[in-house]
Amino acid sequence: MATHFETTETPLLDRDALLAEARDRAGLSDFGGLWFLEPMDQFLAASNAEGHLTPAGHAAQTEVIVKGLVSRLRMVDDIRRHPEILDEKVEVAGIILGLPRTGSTIFQRLLASAPGMTGLRWFEAQNFAPFPGEERGKPVERRAYAQQMIDGWLQLAPELASIHPLDPDAPDEEILVLGQMFVSTMIEGMNHVPSFTRWLNGYDQSKGHEDLKTILKYLQWQDPARRGKKWILKSPSNLPYAETAAKAFPDALLIMTHRDPVQTVPSYVSMQAALYKLSATLTDKQVGDFWFPRLVEWMRMFEAARGRIGEDRFIDIDYREVGKEPMAQAERVLSRFGIPIDAEVEAVLNEFLAGNKREQRPMHDYSLERFGLEEEAIKREFADYRARYLS
Repeated sequence: MATHFETTETPLLDRDALLAEARDRAGLSDFGGLWFLEPMDQFLAASNAEGHLTPAGHAAQTEVIVKGLVSRLRMVDDIRRHPEILDEKVEVAGIILGLPRTGSTIFQRLLASAPGMTGLRWFEAQNFAPFPGEERGKPVERRAYAQQMIDGWLQLAPELASIHPLDPDAPDEEILVLGQMFVSTMIEGMNHVPSFTRWLNGYDQSKGHEDLKTILKYLQWQDPARRGKKWILKSPSNLPYAETAAKAFPDALLIMTHRDPVQTVPSYVSMQAALYKLSATLTDKQVGDFWFPRLVEWMRMFEAARGRIGEDRFIDIDYREVGKEPMAQAERVLSRFGIPIDAEVEAVLNEFLAGNKREQRPMHDYSLERFGLEEEAIKREFADYRARYLS
């Protein structure tokens, strides 16, 4: 199968070549269920047609896809050799969602720091399977891989340091794993693929979440110290597909973080511009033209789903209150998880807050004008949201 257009310097992403490269790297051939090939094909077609990938971006995207497929191959092989992995009991106590840039990252990390809690670490999200020869519980090479990724990102887009705190060992978003199965909004967050996002809106993503549950068992098996702890998941990008996450983890509390879209929309569009810069050629106006209506769509899809899910599943957290009283907001949620609030919990949370102040990172500079956004348009499109959650 051809892998290049004669008229472009950037090669095409080719499914058969990617699968073959993953098999060669892993020395394995069994991917388990092949349901992911359908969304993979949809994504590759959109990325080739719309992604504006640079040659370096093509290489980076190839690595992202291949390492995800390699993790899948290694996990399937580990489960074959260690079927007890599937016996792990994983309790997902909460899932944080909400519009991006609402303080969800720091809130997840605060909750995950409490005794009795755990979260999916960034280095695990990049490679959820151990590397060959890795000593169980000592993922040294995977941490180094993740740090090298972060260093490369910051070299190409230094502004990311002010936008999102990147730390190999810190809890981060499970959509980084779901994206390796081509069923999450992580894909549109790293690639300009409008036709894929339209397709994803109508696709049943439940198989991705079933595999995610297996991956959480796999991670807990790798680190037995997690047994008995409660998991806190998080991704603002769960917002449009909240119903899928809620059904996958029916006992999880859904924690919705809130902040005024007048701040969050330009902040997030700025983040997307920095991420796209890593691999593609897009103007700021193109980024704004895609992401403003997409965020509006996310919220409308969520609002329709919230009523079906049921208000008893939700707890709402105001960004302003987290800024003023982070301990009180964390304790509101932990108490719902059944985590007793005692002197040890308060000491750990206070220690985390002391080492993770916003002023310890560079300020994030962004503007509406840079991306062709208008404050009145944001207020108009999010009028119902602002009235319900922020008044």
